[in-house]
Amino acid sequence: MHLTSLFRHPRFLAAFCAIASLLLLSSQCARNGEGEDVITTPDEITFWHFRSEPKQREALKSIVARFEAENKCKVNLVDLTWGEGKAKLFAAFNSGVEPDVVELGSDWVAQFSSGGVLKNLSKNKITLEKFAEFTHPAAKYKDSIYALPWNVDTRVMFYNKALLRKVGIAKPPATGSELLRASEAIQALGDAEQAANTSSASRIYGFGANGSDEHRLHKKILPFFWSAGGDVLNDSGRAVINSKENVQGLMLYLALARAGFIETQRQLDNMFVRGNLGFWISGAWLLDKIAKENPGLEFGVIPIPAVGKQSVSIAGGNYVAVTYKAKNPILAKRFALFITDGKQALDLLKQFQDAGIPADKRFMNDEFVRSMPYRDVFLQQLATARALPIHPHWLDIERVIEDAVVEALYGIRSPEQALDKAQWLITDIVTRP
Repeated sequence: MHLTSLFRHPRFLAAFCAIASLLLLSSQCARNGEGEDVITTPDEITFWHFRSEPKQREALKSIVARFEAENKCKVNLVDLTWGEGKAKLFAAFNSGVEPDVVELGSDWVAQFSSGGVLKNLSKNKITLEKFAEFTHPAAKYKDSIYALPWNVDTRVMFYNKALLRKVGIAKPPATGSELLRASEAIQALGDAEQAANTSSASRIYGFGANGSDEHRLHKKILPFFWSAGGDVLNDSGRAVINSKENVQGLMLYLALARAGFIETQRQLDNMFVRGNLGFWISGAWLLDKIAKENPGLEFGVIPIPAVGKQSVSIAGGNYVAVTYKAKNPILAKRFALFITDGKQALDLLKQFQDAGIPADKRFMNDEFVRSMPYRDVFLQQLATARALPIHPHWLDIERVIEDAVVEALYGIRSPEQALDKAQWLITDIVTRP
């Protein structure tokens, strides 16, 4: 029978209509014609995320429940941690058991999108128009969108008001040199108290210097590079990390470390909360930690003091991507659009204050955001913050930067030697085929 005749046959038409009806009933979560994808699992997707703390998880569940109710579907949530999450994602993609939707750090998107494991959202006419402009580069690879910005954050300078008052300094520092002088004064106070046999548990230090701490140390040193006028890669993508400006920034960081204590971010957060640090660069999560563990702490928050003319910090954030092999790509894309909408991002922030500021610019300056304690300083810092360089091998570059800082911190190499070595290694990375 000819194909045209077959399509006109009454039995075929009846069977076709019956099958179509079943498919329509079984695809309530993906019944529009978005994209070019085929639905294989009509009412269920999996979302791997990093909101793994109990309060964060419950907040996320409450928001996801609205999506499930509106779309009559199920979203399975799987917790990841920043320490192990990347390795688990690599393993999942390599073994073919990846989730449908995944949360990624801003500095991870390029590596995953260049690896061909994320959906090209530009093919579905999805745009970044509603998101803050500085979030756009990290969402793209080769001019196509592979992830949607969810929320943004930055690092600011926390300082202990009581310690500053003890050493007779009336105002918090605004420049790198002022920061160093204040840190040295507090460090000297700590030395004097220790010499007087004060309990070592209450030993105070001037500055908290992040030492070897994967995925964290570079977020502390790059503001010193950028503020001094340096960079890691130039506009052509060539390594420029051993510039005199970066040497200047690294030398200040080393001087601050000598007037302080070298540890991991987690331990330095704890020390600041206990009142043992004069100055420490950290994020919004520390506000919540202080409120819970030491609400009486006298502290303030300021933009990171400038090495050069302007305070510069990291503009980081979290992104949501749909995986290339998502079992239900239509539902997965709809969920990604839902969860990154400013309404949901703001709701998340209302439930825990280290959720990050909505990347949706319609909600970034929301009245609630501005009313939060110290959040105006974060918004001020974001105005001059910079996103990390976008490169598919950024995580390798990041490791080189952190290794160079560690070698300089512990005197293995001079600042110039450490950055010269980093220049050679990063040049090799960026010239890979």
